[in-house]
Amino acid sequence: MSTFLAVRHTRAEEESGRSELIAATPAGRLVPLLATALHGIAAALAAGVAVTLGLLTSGLDAAGAITTGAAVAATGITFLGVGLLAGQVMPTSRGANGLGAALIGLAYTLRAFGDAGGTASADGLSMTSAWPSWLSPIGWGQQTEAFSTNRPAPLLLDLALAAVLVAMVVLLQHRRDLGSSLIGERPGPQHASGTLGGSLGLAWRLQRAPTIGWALAGLVLGVLAGTLGETVVELVESSSQIGDTLARMAGGRASIIDLFTDTIFGLVGVIAAAAATQAMIRMRQEEVNGSAELLLALPLRRGRWFVDYLLVGTVAIALVLLEAAGGAAAGLASSPEAGAAGTTDTADRVASAVASGVAQAPAALLVLTIAALLFAFVPRLSSGLSWGVLLGAAFIGEFGELFGLPDWLLNLSPFTHTPTIGAADVDWSGAWWMLGLALAGAVLAGVGIRRRDLAL
Repeated sequence: MSTFLAVRHTRAEEESGRSELIAATPAGRLVPLLATALHGIAAALAAGVAVTLGLLTSGLDAAGAITTGAAVAATGITFLGVGLLAGQVMPTSRGANGLGAALIGLAYTLRAFGDAGGTASADGLSMTSAWPSWLSPIGWGQQTEAFSTNRPAPLLLDLALAAVLVAMVVLLQHRRDLGSSLIGERPGPQHASGTLGGSLGLAWRLQRAPTIGWALAGLVLGVLAGTLGETVVELVESSSQIGDTLARMAGGRASIIDLFTDTIFGLVGVIAAAAATQAMIRMRQEEVNGSAELLLALPLRRGRWFVDYLLVGTVAIALVLLEAAGGAAAGLASSPEAGAAGTTDTADRVASAVASGVAQAPAALLVLTIAALLFAFVPRLSSGLSWGVLLGAAFIGEFGELFGLPDWLLNLSPFTHTPTIGAADVDWSGAWWMLGLALAGAVLAGVGIRRRDLAL
């Protein structure tokens, strides 16, 4: 949120030309930048307060809730600085968002490897992270040990890094020309490739880089699911509370490793849905900036244009899930326990990981269809509503059981109905219903696109 907010109000404003208009007023060039920083800090603080209030409402310890909220706010402020710097480095908002997302992924990966190499406590309820976690702003938030020691000191690292990043951004903003960047735009080829001869190829080219980024995120989570299974077994054997938590997140009880894999693939499903949602939002961006009008002036029907982006979103889902399943298979095959477990057992775990990936597809496709319906019927609100639907569905589906949300609210999330792989009896009925709803929604969205005017 913080990274995208920073790019939206800096580099994207320069691309649209509004920054030049504001710079011509007495406000100058630094005032909008400082306003963006204050806006982002306020948003991060609001998120921290919301998390704190949510935890307090659940009856959790006040000191731990406040520490958790402070960690969320401090991490958001740090990545606000990351987004502001990315807007100075990259020549386009897409490039800046991609760089910001890559840095977030790097921070998450460092934190994950730090936890994987950490030392569990005797009761199995806490862990001392290894040194990679101390290289990650996300890891600094975890080092507060909320609901345990509740130490806020590591958050000073977040605030210090944010201050350094903002100072660098102010210096760069003061020195560089409007519209320029540290990394200049490269001249394109003289002739377009053959794949750009059709609207589908163009849609894929516009969304290729973000899709690859989401797929790499899926690959990282898949590798973690494959390599950390035995570590989770040891933790669960030392504390039944961890097993109960995994069971609630995965939606039922199964073998420990299958539960862990299914929980990780629940996050992969959210990433796949995000990749698909971004494809539909890209379609809206093409409509707003006038590119869609130029395309539709050619012998290109709106229905074909719409289906092309639906296909790109579907391909994005498939790539994320395939990368995650491949990463899990590679992690399982390379783990030290693979030889000891035996070839048959390893093959069964790989099959379980692949099935977990397949099980996420219907929910992700339904989220894609919801984004398409929003674009078809409320285009001006579709971008914000699409991300809101995804975030709400992800929170309810992944953490609704943990927070004791009522059944009617849990049933609103597509991720709640994802089959739990590894359970004694895997129920695929929810998946088939979601596929049917996704197909019907896609048809309805196609009708809506054909009937409405372009909305700038």
